[in-house]
Amino acid sequence: MCVKTVTIVEKSNWRDAILNRRMLICVFTGFSSGMPLYVLFQLVPAWLREGGVSLTDIGLFALVGIPYTWKFLWAPFMDRYVPPLLGRRRGWMLLSQLALLVSIGVLGMYRPEQSVGVIAWIAVAVAFFSASQDVVLDAYRREILPDEELGLGNAIHVQAYRISSLIPGALAFILADLMPWSSVFWITAGFMGIGLAMTVVVDEPESDVPQDQGLRHAIIAPFKEYIHRRGWKGLLMVLAFMFLYKIGDNMATALSTPFYLDMGFTKTQIGLVAKNAALWPAIIGGLLGGVIMIRLGINRSLWIFGVVQVLSILGYAILASNGPVLWMLAAVIGFEYLGVGMGTAAFTAFIAKETSRTYAATQFALFTALAALPRTFANASTGAIVEFIGWVDFFLLCAVLALPGMLLLFWVAPWSQAVPKRS
Repeated sequence: MCVKTVTIVEKSNWRDAILNRRMLICVFTGFSSGMPLYVLFQLVPAWLREGGVSLTDIGLFALVGIPYTWKFLWAPFMDRYVPPLLGRRRGWMLLSQLALLVSIGVLGMYRPEQSVGVIAWIAVAVAFFSASQDVVLDAYRREILPDEELGLGNAIHVQAYRISSLIPGALAFILADLMPWSSVFWITAGFMGIGLAMTVVVDEPESDVPQDQGLRHAIIAPFKEYIHRRGWKGLLMVLAFMFLYKIGDNMATALSTPFYLDMGFTKTQIGLVAKNAALWPAIIGGLLGGVIMIRLGINRSLWIFGVVQVLSILGYAILASNGPVLWMLAAVIGFEYLGVGMGTAAFTAFIAKETSRTYAATQFALFTALAALPRTFANASTGAIVEFIGWVDFFLLCAVLALPGMLLLFWVAPWSQAVPKRS
């Protein structure tokens, strides 16, 4: 009877961790966070190209994403100062989302062939407001989620983030065949209303607001708090882990489309098989990873998903050795992105767990900016490496480069650390 009662309680706790209001909020934060990014990097380039803008100029538009990398610079301001409406977190959410709705809509009011410079500056503004929204949404999520729910909550956020791409990346293109681009951009911007509705409805989280000691203190305090909590050695270990854990995986996928073409796959095969085999396994992997983290905890999940990531990289080496085998392409990509989904969920949850609730905005922004550095490093170096050693050896190298991040798990996320229990 006792064993049966315990089992029923555990199942109830597990179900409560999945089916609760906090998980629903994570769906809305993910959608609201992802939509502006995909406007900039899916919708805007297509609009510019149709407007006669050169590929060189369109390529330069990638620079509008710089605010995403530097968002930690103004995150202390958002941690320290409280807007007059709705509180510290919800107030900044409301301001950034209103700014996004207006700036995305205004984008479409200009003609690319006549005002590409103005469009570029508005796009930078969209990126700034989007990065600012990310700062406060990450902090809000950290504050409302108990530690044992960080894994699933962040997994749901990431997958909703990906699904939001269907608005600017699919619906907007369909609408563009039926109406002017100016209307398309305002309709797309209107989907920011989903985030605005969430902001108005949800409660302000309970957290300690830093005392009124000036902006300088607001900038220094998050770093002092983390060093006091983890020490200099702990800080360096965690920073190294955040840089190294996904570097092999990031490098392996940095040139995925050129790799498929070099293997001899047609553009149709890449479009129908490769892209679909990437999106949905990543979404399923992320959600599955979140559920697994409830049972095993974040630390053990990082170990398991890290092994999956290494094995998936080796799958690319096998594909490179066998040439254009279509079923193998689908299998390798599906397994790779299943690992990407699970690994990203655990990695994001680990970042959230490392932050303080008081300084969540600044610390989360800094850690995510650091975690994005390997993507820049990969994009800058992988092409030269492939030309020098070839695809097979390149993927083997990526698998080897994934190992140092795994080894750091012994110190930053030991397997033996107790799995958090729900009270």
